[in-house]
Amino acid sequence: MEHILTSSEIYDILENEIAQLKILPGETISENSLCKRFNISRTPIRSVLQRLQQNGFVQIVPHKGTIVTPISLKLASQWIFQRMAVETMVLRDFITICTPTDIARVHYSQQLLQKIVDQMRHEPERFDINEFLHTDLSMHRVWFEVMDKIPLWENLTRPQADYSRFIRLDIVKGRNVPDVMVEHRELIEIIETRNFSAIEPLLKRHLYGGVRRMGGDLFSEEYQRFFSP
Repeated sequence: MEHILTSSEIYDILENEIAQLKILPGETISENSLCKRFNISRTPIRSVLQRLQQNGFVQIVPHKGTIVTPISLKLASQWIFQRMAVETMVLRDFITICTPTDIARVHYSQQLLQKIVDQMRHEPERFDINEFLHTDLSMHRVWFEVMDKIPLWENLTRPQADYSRFIRLDIVKGRNVPDVMVEHRELIEIIETRNFSAIEPLLKRHLYGGVRRMGGDLFSEEYQRFFSP
């Protein structure tokens, strides 16, 4: 018997597809297509779309349909600020108490990321943005786990209409890879040397890197349509 997805499951699928840029800003989402895709009636589909609108992923326009919202750079920057403020404190506490085993976990995360980078150099067509981002975040997650702050981490990294899409645009074509690898190595050095004064400047450079890298692209024909004025 075919499994009929619940509204919650359909919401999660569409939220992830928008957050991961599988459905791009400005695209129209058809109720009819969703009904056929998920083999479900209009009522639960409309409920899903209303929930997506409440969370900033789409805008339901009367007589036009449901349109995926553009990315707000202002809101994305506020999420970056929030993450930087929280992560600076958590990393400082982690460095204070981390063990050799904890540091080894950080090194292991970096090694996994390096494997993805090495593969990208040999097979760029197989580069997976979401795999790279997940592995990138796994290093940062270590200090939240050690400090028993996972609920904070999950809140900072949950799918979000502006920040989630912005950081993926930054990864497109692997352009942020060199910066990420250098900055991760610097993070490891800070942890190993317990250099508390270097934490905030480096995290600020690391987390705001996308704003710096994408500065000119925000006004290019390729990307301008993805952002709100």
